[in-house]
Amino acid sequence: MTAYDPKYDLLIDAQTWEFIRETESWYPPDAVGLTIAEQRGVYNKMCAAFNAGRPQGVVVQDRVLQQVDHGIPLRHYRCAPDAAAQVLYFHGGGFVVGGLDSHDDVCAEICAGTGFDVTSVDYRLSPEHPFPQDIDDALAAALAQTGKPLVLVGDSAGANLCASVAAAMRGASNAPKGQVLIYPGFGGPKTSDSMRAHAHAPMLTAADVAFYATIRSGGGANADADPRFSPLRAHDFAGLPPTVAISAECDPLADDAALYAQAVFAAGGRALHLREVGLVHGYLRARHRVDRAAASFARIIAAISALGKGQWPEVL
Repeated sequence: MTAYDPKYDLLIDAQTWEFIRETESWYPPDAVGLTIAEQRGVYNKMCAAFNAGRPQGVVVQDRVLQQVDHGIPLRHYRCAPDAAAQVLYFHGGGFVVGGLDSHDDVCAEICAGTGFDVTSVDYRLSPEHPFPQDIDDALAAALAQTGKPLVLVGDSAGANLCASVAAAMRGASNAPKGQVLIYPGFGGPKTSDSMRAHAHAPMLTAADVAFYATIRSGGGANADADPRFSPLRAHDFAGLPPTVAISAECDPLADDAALYAQAVFAAGGRALHLREVGLVHGYLRARHRVDRAAASFARIIAAISALGKGQWPEVL
């Protein structure tokens, strides 16, 4: 059993500790020491163990968005024939693990909870396809969505892709109408308060963050300075869509969400940062086991619903 700083005994409740321990039984805290194939194997088993199934009434269809030299697998979720908006979901996993199955139940529940169409994107992963191939796929998938207001949603690495897509599409007639960013990693300062205070947090450490950034960069020395890689490195945050950025308190990345929301707001945009008390990175999988995670997921659904209808989520 991994020993954690005693402060987490005060910050994290019993339900969340149970979730952490069960997660670690599938995906060990030192998983970054495994080969990439082994990491993907244990991650997929963990996600399968927490899978809650799809709500009744959600119809699912897989298809492939064909590009010049490869296809991008997509999974489309629908529960209403006249959905008012389209959600594009980018999964987390450090740009190294995850796919259509890892977040299948999350996407199905977003569909059922909002009534919107949801499309999950199986973007290419590192190290086989390093940056910016992940963004190329994310942007291609976004540009292919037409006819309905588009809301970008993603967790962790997927939230990073949302921010990059939003920046690339600003000013366009089909630009996203909003984005909901769940415990995002935006390449914030390595000396941020959260990075120092939660460097050894359960579920994600500062060393893990550095590992995934190195894998994603493909060894490129200057990747971190590129705002497509690190959205907080952008010089201009004007014109971005209304944004709800959500962080977990016990997460080295917690300040990234706050800094991004502040930057959007300072540039004249609408932005809200929510810091979820006592929660840890990856808590979406705990939404049926941990009361705090369930409450946060309800706020996520409310934010997506409001943005898809062209409204600002005033109360979350």
